[in-house]
Amino acid sequence: MSKLYLVPTPVGNLEDITLRAIRILKEVDFILAEDTRTSGFLLKHFDISTKMYSHHKFNEHQAVEHIADRILNGESCALISDAGTPSISDPGFLLVKTCIEKGAEVECLPGATAFVPALAASGLPSERFCFEGFLPQKKGRNKKVSALIDEERTMIFYESPFRLTKTLELFIQYFGPERKASVAREISKLHEENARGTLQELLDHFNAKTVKGEIVIVVEGKTG
Repeated sequence: MSKLYLVPTPVGNLEDITLRAIRILKEVDFILAEDTRTSGFLLKHFDISTKMYSHHKFNEHQAVEHIADRILNGESCALISDAGTPSISDPGFLLVKTCIEKGAEVECLPGATAFVPALAASGLPSERFCFEGFLPQKKGRNKKVSALIDEERTMIFYESPFRLTKTLELFIQYFGPERKASVAREISKLHEENARGTLQELLDHFNAKTVKGEIVIVVEGKTG
């Protein structure tokens, strides 16, 4: 059946992919990948030979109409990102929106998303939370964080290892050094780390080491 499938891929350990995801990737007519080189390793590992095309934030605006038309004309397509679920801080939203507007069917498979295990393992309240994704790299960072000063829900952020300590310093500036938080990195990989404590303790911890891997920061909401 012609359809756009959003297929989550492992955020680290390749064993985290589902059997259904492997089957869909083998059965669709073509795969759209954020980075064909990165995804090429995944497809080769699971012996998937489906034709793959590049689909990222720099070309998606030009491609989505054509892709939706291909699906409407009877082809099936799987969208994958470098890791995790497409459109969650990754390309995908525009394609999904276009397919829905044109009447093409869209289905998202359940699967890996980095912020869920980071939140669950943080020890912070998880019944209510807000996902903020990546902060702006330059302009707008302070404004974004200052708008969250009174946020009572647990807050979740993605961050680069190169900006981790700067972001923790920014959080201390607006949330205070004693606010509880957790930093998860290298999720499901050999050197996975879940560091927990106050923002100041986490800043001290990561200032004293070289940080690698993708980062998820979980910050306690305002209390009292």
